[in-house]
Amino acid sequence: MPGQIKHMIDTIVTKRSNGNPTVALTTRTKLILKGINPDRFGADSADDAAVIAKLNVIAADLGVRF
Repeated sequence: MPGQIKHMIDTIVTKRSNGNPTVALTTRTKLILKGINPDRFGADSADDAAVIAKLNVIAADLGVRF
């Protein structure tokens, strides 16, 4: 299902920030520092199992549950 990575990134940022734009930007920066550039993935991006696994680990580190 294309776009799963984009959905996961959006969920992480939304749940972590709770509408605060500063926290959203900080969360996006943390994703970049951990090797996931949110701007690279769109709704039509192919899903990569390695990236999805990495996002699951990052989400757990940040305290976000899907």
